[in-house]
Amino acid sequence: MILCCSTPMIPGNSLTAQAEQLREWGYDAIAVFQPREEWNRDVHAELAALESRTGVRPVEFVLTGDIYGHAMSESAELRAQCRDMYREAADVCAELGLVTEIEFEYGPQDPMPLFDPYQQLTPEQDEEFTAFYTELLDRVAGSSAAILLEPLNRYESRYLNSVADNLAIVTRVAHPNAGLLPDTFHMSIEEASIPDALRSAAGQVRHVHLGDNNRLLPGHGSLEWDGIFRALRDIDYRGAINLECSTTGDPAVTLPQTAARLRELIDA
Repeated sequence: MILCCSTPMIPGNSLTAQAEQLREWGYDAIAVFQPREEWNRDVHAELAALESRTGVRPVEFVLTGDIYGHAMSESAELRAQCRDMYREAADVCAELGLVTEIEFEYGPQDPMPLFDPYQQLTPEQDEEFTAFYTELLDRVAGSSAAILLEPLNRYESRYLNSVADNLAIVTRVAHPNAGLLPDTFHMSIEEASIPDALRSAAGQVRHVHLGDNNRLLPGHGSLEWDGIFRALRDIDYRGAINLECSTTGDPAVTLPQTAARLRELIDA
């Protein structure tokens, strides 16, 4: 498995500075969550040369901003803007062999879905979302990039909260660049058993986000990490395990400590 960390968690005023920090702290790879308003040719060139300059490999690329997560918005203008941003991210991934993710929606839910979990898409919603997903997949076809579905918890998305619901779409599109991006924080809310859910998706897990049940670093909550990593080994997962959570204090202290602990779990 490839040990990775997300850019919002890493100090440094450039991708190069952040990657150099990660290398010192024991990480193999970096996941780039790039504010769209700061995305330009210079940053693009820096990203493309990052591994050769630092030894740290970019594995995930996401353009971020207020329009993120609105690919299925009722506003035609917002929907179009979001989809264009996803297309741009997909093109970068196709060029550099990275993964990115999409969701039906992303954002705080109002009203909060306290007693109505696992809502299902209508046939019309399913058809439109699957069509857009397939469009993005075809955009990266022939490359080593992947467009992944990430199950989100019910408080951030009304739909596609479980691994099973996302797996059904991935199975149906049957595209070589498709797959799943399980996130242990979201799974701690939605799955009865994180290890069982991971095993159920064997062969489709292409990237993994790590965060404890309280969205702190692994080991700072109540998740049973030995069992999670046992499941990843059982499905022969060899991709990136990417920290996407809070650093829980000074990252110069907590991120190296977490890297050492994750190495132990990987090598167990």
